[in-house]
Amino acid sequence: MIRRIAIIVSVMLFFISISCHSAPAGRIPAKAEGGRSETSPVMFHGKELFSVRGFKTISSEDRARGIAGRIKKVADDLTVRSNAIITDDTDISTDVVAADQIILSVTDKDASVVGRTRQDLAADYAEKIRTTIEQYRVEYSRKSILYGSLYAFIATVACVALLFLFKKLLRRLDTLIETRYLEKIQSIHIKSIEIIQAQRVRALIQGALTVIRFIFISVLLFAYVHLLLSFFPWTRPFAGRLLGYLLVPLRVIGNGVVKHIPNLLFIAVLTLITRFVLKFMHTFFGQVEKGTVTLSGFYPEWAKTTDKLLSFLIIAFAVVVAFPYIPGSDSPAFKGVSIFIGILFSLGSQSAVSNIIGGLVMTYRRAFNVGDRIKIGDVIGDVTEIKLQLTHMRTIKNEDVIVPNSTILNSNITNYSSYAREKGLILHTSVTIGYDAPWRQVHELLLMAAARTQGLLKELPPFVLQKSLDDFYVNYELNVYSDAPQQMVRTYSELHKNIQDCFNEYGVQIMSPHYVNDPVSAKIVPKEQWYALPARLPEQGKGD
Repeated sequence: MIRRIAIIVSVMLFFISISCHSAPAGRIPAKAEGGRSETSPVMFHGKELFSVRGFKTISSEDRARGIAGRIKKVADDLTVRSNAIITDDTDISTDVVAADQIILSVTDKDASVVGRTRQDLAADYAEKIRTTIEQYRVEYSRKSILYGSLYAFIATVACVALLFLFKKLLRRLDTLIETRYLEKIQSIHIKSIEIIQAQRVRALIQGALTVIRFIFISVLLFAYVHLLLSFFPWTRPFAGRLLGYLLVPLRVIGNGVVKHIPNLLFIAVLTLITRFVLKFMHTFFGQVEKGTVTLSGFYPEWAKTTDKLLSFLIIAFAVVVAFPYIPGSDSPAFKGVSIFIGILFSLGSQSAVSNIIGGLVMTYRRAFNVGDRIKIGDVIGDVTEIKLQLTHMRTIKNEDVIVPNSTILNSNITNYSSYAREKGLILHTSVTIGYDAPWRQVHELLLMAAARTQGLLKELPPFVLQKSLDDFYVNYELNVYSDAPQQMVRTYSELHKNIQDCFNEYGVQIMSPHYVNDPVSAKIVPKEQWYALPARLPEQGKGD
């Protein structure tokens, strides 16, 4: 609350200070038809006293400014009484003087313009100057300033007190509404159709309270600033203009809105039509994604991306159509800002555009889907989310890897899941066995290890390949089928354990790592040592 009040006061004082500094000293001089200055007002203390003409040697503006300066000098000289301001008639002019100091001279030409004698006109000017100086001295007296300071202090205390009381009242009102009424508010229905949800009604009530709070604080602060300005002679001229400073922008905005009502109505209708089309399209592609609606040659995983792409195109088309109807769209400033934003967008969106294009290409190529296990570069993980610019992957270590789509488009992608659902994924591992072990025995041991491994497809039998005949051993490759690529790491681990057990059980040595000479005894683990401490027997624990 205090921060909001401070912001409002700062904004009001900022506009007031701008207005004070930019307020003109007087009206613009009246111009003759030939463009020459005819008359200029004599301004003193924010008030116009009268207007004067210019001479051949001096302009009307300079003459009015000089008269105002001399009036100010006399007003500040308290030794000169106001009744000492008199007129002095000469052969060519009638002068308004104060203590032997000429304030201005009225000529016959000055008087002929207004249809009066120079003596009457000079007397009228003298009376206005006397009245103005008397009022000026009263306003700038110590007594007046002290009273103004006292009134300002009282107004400040009253304003703070009212704000404090209003804040307290609003707190009680909020508590009362929350405890008694908000819980009782129900959704608005027409038969079985919910028109407005209960939380929307509550939000509407809270918004109304916020508007009331803002209006009260604004009115109170406006009245406070208006009074504060009227208490001191330096700011009193602006107190009467304060309301104008606030109403002029509102009047300009209102006139602009009225002027552009047809255009605004067109934009409103276009917005409604665009929203209706987008809503229909979202519903349609949502049904396609769920499989309720099928399109020949259109895959359900394309639905979300196609919906986003068409939504962007429809919105872009609507903006292009609405652009000429936007108020101020034909102004040079609006065009300049549009060009500036376009340049910024073109310079800063190169990588974003390439990522979006990459995402579209991957989607319609069906390189992978959400849930697939893939490999991009050195990263292996499950696809958790595909966006227009980024793809999220979760590795087997629960790491969230975010890859730009442009990087994926320029990289090799290995999809472990695409064929695993129908034809099975072939998992393979290699072992090296010496030439003294019969290859048929090795084949059977590897197939035995595969048969003991859980999670493999039994309808697709495993097979063994002899990949190479090396210097000291034969390289055998065991190939098995699996339909669970997400479990491939655990499947490999269990398969390797079973290979070790089978070869140890039948006394066949695995020839890895490399060796130079045959060892005295085979490098195998006897069955009686399979569960050496601290290993536990299967019946004592969870098994292998």
